[in-house]
Amino acid sequence: MAADAVPDGDTQSQPVAGSLPEPRSVRVVVLALMIAMLLAMLDNMIVGTAMPTIVGELGGLEHLSWVVTAYTLATAASTPIWGKLGDMYGRKGIFLISIVIFLIGSALSGMAQDMGQLIGFRAVQGLGAGGLMVGVMAIIGDLVPPRERGRYQGMMAAVMAVAMIGGPLVGGSITDHWGWRWSFYINLPLGAVALAMITTVLHLPRKEKATRHVDYLGAALLTVGITAIVLVTTWGGTEYAWDSAVIMELTAIGVASLTGFLFVERRAAEPLMPLHIFRSRNFSLMSVIGFLAGFVMFGAVLFLPLFQQSVQGASATNSGLLLLPMLMSMLVVSMYAGRVTTSTGRYRIFPIVGAGLIVAGLFLLAQMDTGTSRLTSGIYMAVLGAGMGFLMQVTMLVAQNSVELKDMGVASSSATLFRTLGSSFGVAIMGALFTGRVQDEMAARGGGQATAGSAQLDAASLAKLPEPVREAYEFAVASGTHAAFLLGAAVAVIGFIAAFFVKEVPLRGTGPSPAADEPTEDKAAASV
Repeated sequence: MAADAVPDGDTQSQPVAGSLPEPRSVRVVVLALMIAMLLAMLDNMIVGTAMPTIVGELGGLEHLSWVVTAYTLATAASTPIWGKLGDMYGRKGIFLISIVIFLIGSALSGMAQDMGQLIGFRAVQGLGAGGLMVGVMAIIGDLVPPRERGRYQGMMAAVMAVAMIGGPLVGGSITDHWGWRWSFYINLPLGAVALAMITTVLHLPRKEKATRHVDYLGAALLTVGITAIVLVTTWGGTEYAWDSAVIMELTAIGVASLTGFLFVERRAAEPLMPLHIFRSRNFSLMSVIGFLAGFVMFGAVLFLPLFQQSVQGASATNSGLLLLPMLMSMLVVSMYAGRVTTSTGRYRIFPIVGAGLIVAGLFLLAQMDTGTSRLTSGIYMAVLGAGMGFLMQVTMLVAQNSVELKDMGVASSSATLFRTLGSSFGVAIMGALFTGRVQDEMAARGGGQATAGSAQLDAASLAKLPEPVREAYEFAVASGTHAAFLLGAAVAVIGFIAAFFVKEVPLRGTGPSPAADEPTEDKAAASV
């Protein structure tokens, strides 16, 4: 049922299509969805730890970055397509297909015999991962009305915390005891459990047969555009100089493709990303805020362990555990925000407070130097984590509430895509600033030769440096993180300003019961 429009294009309370599931069954379905979400989020964390061992066996050090880049590219490029296919053909079937593709990619990656095969199979994995992330968000959007969705926010935040903390620990343990191939094989039993639970327990209203064709031209243009953008942010300042011909050509290709995509979408019968969803002020603002949140969050996750290892002397394992203040703060605040949203139906204050705390947290982290204690940095991280907790799920919640139910998939995929692109830009730009500052400081202090070719040294390598060089490097890293976090704080200010323009549109509540003879995707299924 179409939503009643409000003047600025945001949707009012909309009836939820289909039956409202029983709470107990919803919890079972959400558990299965969280397992699927964990697969996509945990994978890169585990594989990152195993990479040195993988290179040692397969060789191909010069292609190392492509193991991650291929996965990221395929995930980002496929995200909008998965969302649209779910809207057109039914979310359950499309979601199951994405899980199967992810598991096939995992199995093939574990069997790779050289670096070229591994890169190709990682792309297959990433293709499935794009559907996992979108499918989880869109199915929860179908099953649970926005007014009730807050109670599940803590579970989503917990999955992210488990992935960030547990990924490196699990990856190291698996690699040491079972071998690097099990970094990929471990996905198979988890994926099998998710497949079985979703197949048997998840029952959604059947989609009417799609009468229009997929927007192939739009999909191709968007894929090329996203690929070019991700490559620019991945290669710029590392593989190639920012002003090199390769980066300039990729930038031109990206801009031309995305411009063509917008032109095609305005005329397509079944657009891949309907532009009318951006007429909603809240949806557009959540896209901006989600992009900025991805920008600063993944930058923080990248540079905090580096600071802890290089300046505070933490081991690689302990640096992951030292992120606990940020992640626990994020988890607790996300659960609190979810409960308040569920009980009151109000949410506008959360983006404002969340963005404000992110600005404050990044500014505090920018003040860290070689004398900053772990306790002090932990408090700063807790402030940043609280800000993330207020934003993590509210951005998706408001984005989904701002569109009609028929556009739930593209809304979820668009919000996910903007956050993914934000993280790509954040890591690239903050990383370039960090690297440049470290190299400049080392050159100024006469220690440039000790770290030539890299702005990152692990704790073991750092301990082997002469004391004057080590002290110079610690100062340089502190200076680099200062510059990176200060940039992050400046970017977060834009999100803080945008949050004030969010409109308090009532969240959709419970939906009507379906007609007794309403068909479902599984004829023999009991209503979820």
